[in-house]
Amino acid sequence: MPSSRYQVIPKILDIVSARNPQSVLDIGPGFGKYGVLLREYLELWDGRYEYSFKRRIDAIEVFPDYITALHNFIYNNVYHGNVFDYVDMIDYRYDLVLLIDVLEHFDFPMGKKLLKKLLQKHKAVIVSTPKDPKTQYDLFGNVYETHRSRWTREELAELATAAFQDDDSQIIVLLSYCLP
Repeated sequence: MPSSRYQVIPKILDIVSARNPQSVLDIGPGFGKYGVLLREYLELWDGRYEYSFKRRIDAIEVFPDYITALHNFIYNNVYHGNVFDYVDMIDYRYDLVLLIDVLEHFDFPMGKKLLKKLLQKHKAVIVSTPKDPKTQYDLFGNVYETHRSRWTREELAELATAAFQDDDSQIIVLLSYCLP
């Protein structure tokens, strides 16, 4: 569904804050909560006393019905369509890419292909995926909501340098070819 477990939000924000990215790509933003949280904690808590956005925060959403006025306000760019179309097309190197409760919606070969492409082009990727995803098919008329894979820490760690955050029900990892 276009949401994720609220319990992982502080853990993901801790990773993001530690990296202090100037640019973020949010793949599968759902309701846009991470866009909002990143604007608040990266922009409004940075010591400035002005209400303006200086960082680039973009999103890719495959299901156009999820996009609202909030998305169009909070994100610099909202790309509508398949992530594979945009990964190669966007001529920009992001400091950080978010895949929060998204990876399980790809079958394993496509998920691995996506992660490799993202890691080759961008500085780092945060993945949060259920340790034991429940059976889920299309929701809200969105066939892309179907769960197609279950990932392990070992499978993710094979792809790049991996820094894991402990969580009872999610695998949360920062992947990069070269972590600072």
